Amino acid sequence: MCKTEKFLYHRKLWEIKVRLLGDNKVEKLRSSFVSRSPVSLWMIRAVSILLIWSCFVHLMALGDMWGPRFFNGWPSCFIKQHGLSTALELKSLPAKIALPPKRVYQNNGYLMVSCNGGLNQMRAAICDMVTVARFMNVTLIVPELDKTSFWNDPSEFKDIFDVDHFISSLRDEVRILKELPPRLKKRVELGMYHAMPPISWSNMSYYQNQILPLVKKHKVLHLNKTDSRLANNELPVEIQKLRCRVNFNGLKFTPQIEELGRRVVNILREKGPFLVLHLRYEMDMLAFSGCSHGCNPEEEEELTRMRYAYPWWKEKVINSEVKRKEGLCPLTPEETALTLTALGIDRNVQIYIAAGEIYGGERRMKALTDAFPNVVRKETILESSDLDFCRNHSSQMAALDYLVAVESDIFVPTYDGNMARVVEGHRRFLGFKKTIQLNRKFLVKLIDEYTEGLLTWDVFSSMVKAFHSTRMGSPKRRLVIPNKPKEEDYFYSNPQECLQLLDEPLRVV
Repeated sequence: MCKTEKFLYHRKLWEIKVRLLGDNKVEKLRSSFVSRSPVSLWMIRAVSILLIWSCFVHLMALGDMWGPRFFNGWPSCFIKQHGLSTALELKSLPAKIALPPKRVYQNNGYLMVSCNGGLNQMRAAICDMVTVARFMNVTLIVPELDKTSFWNDPSEFKDIFDVDHFISSLRDEVRILKELPPRLKKRVELGMYHAMPPISWSNMSYYQNQILPLVKKHKVLHLNKTDSRLANNELPVEIQKLRCRVNFNGLKFTPQIEELGRRVVNILREKGPFLVLHLRYEMDMLAFSGCSHGCNPEEEEELTRMRYAYPWWKEKVINSEVKRKEGLCPLTPEETALTLTALGIDRNVQIYIAAGEIYGGERRMKALTDAFPNVVRKETILESSDLDFCRNHSSQMAALDYLVAVESDIFVPTYDGNMARVVEGHRRFLGFKKTIQLNRKFLVKLIDEYTEGLLTWDVFSSMVKAFHSTRMGSPKRRLVIPNKPKEEDYFYSNPQECLQLLDEPLRVV
């Protein structure tokens, strides 16, 4: 009842008692209450308050169990009617995410890892190192990212990935810490630990028989190279599935990057379907590969100087035209324009360029923008201030491109680098989304014949379409080439153990 109703009720009750008992008895009843000691009255009040509070707590517990509808029958003085009720507000709160239970195991030591390369090379390496740590029953320290490569990006793990999600989502597999315990941290500062690069393309027996004993001996082991240190094939299924779990669930970008990625996708979606073109035609790629087709003499000289400036780029003398004919060079913007047109890509489709600064700028992009006028970049569809937090941080920029590429209607890489392969595998995992895998060796031969007038446009286009009709990201088995891991299909481009495929044997050459 409301306060007014309660007051009137008690007043009426008192008048009835007066009439029934008479004035004398009522006065005695009143004096009996007054005559009680203050301590007794205080005790009565305290017990009453405790009982009322206990009832209230139980009532709230029942409300949580039964939901907001439990309160619908209560009078208006119990629940506020203006605005949203407390019950409805509770209903709108996000549900708590249940964390997996921690895996309990005897810790064999601590594993520190330093990733090398660009974002997607490091992404694959992180997946491998989590898997290795789980297999060896060690504690993994949050990986250190490469800050000394060509990109010179100072970003830490926490600047790119959601580190708390990374740790908590995998805690039922492996213990991950943000840093070493103080005692061991001091030992590392004093140089009392072992560091080494693991052998590339190794299987689990290598880590069991050679790496684990070193962890047990030194307590802290630092693996200072992590690229491609785990084999593509001949690994237990549970190992392969854990690599997938880390890649597709454990590694989330920071909320800021994720939110910006959603904004870019929404902006593109408002105007219709969009294609993401991973146009790998940046200066570092051309200098490293020695590919200079279409460049002028000054640009060729500049690329050569850059190649010699980095001592860890081992190949120095490179014949660009030979590499191009072997299909080892990224397609140029001009070659890409011809290829997309030949494939029948709609001229008016939005094409989002997922790449850094294109070498040669607008001059080299002209053929592509003439053929497809709706070419956009993150810099053109976002406000400059939106990118302030990740400006001059190439890995964070690459993370944004990764999110857009995964969500696109069509993904077309012009070179099979790490981003191309990892995004391809992620799109397979999301339901075999259309990814056009261009065969560059076939294309450059055909493009040269067309530009020399040896093929008509109709013949050229039909040949390009026919050749790539089976290269659209549809289900297939990885190609396995024993003892030649660099030449076989990359695990992360086709993680078949984690996909819904027909039960068929691996294709071995």
